[in-house]
Amino acid sequence: MQPFRQESVPVGSDCAVLRITGEVDVYTAPQLREQVIQLVNSGVRHIIADLRDVEFLDSNGQGVLVGSLKRLRTHDGSFKVVTSGGRTLRIFQITGLTRAFALHSSVLDAMTSDKHWQAAVTGEGHDAEEWCRKHSLL
Repeated sequence: MQPFRQESVPVGSDCAVLRITGEVDVYTAPQLREQVIQLVNSGVRHIIADLRDVEFLDSNGQGVLVGSLKRLRTHDGSFKVVTSGGRTLRIFQITGLTRAFALHSSVLDAMTSDKHWQAAVTGEGHDAEEWCRKHSLL
């Protein structure tokens, strides 16, 4: 199993991709919650949570994701989730969270499906695919 890690990659002034690896559980979920709070406090309003390398997601982790979605919505923001399938997608399906979250199969897909994200990436002088490649998010 990979150790829990999280890394935020800013895009423009109010967007960030949050890359998460390992297990999101009772021990690591508080770290994820704190990271989202810090991002929101710094002005980030749109987050793409890249969960493709998450190996385990328990109810605590699910709660943090739901709380993050609510927090961003109160700031007129958005919270998109990227999952490549497997267990994580299955958990979203079983719990009904597929109705709450915008799920995508890649960061590129999440970016290109949203005009705000497209503008943020373009503002940095890149197209979405080029930006994702540059940050190893393809």
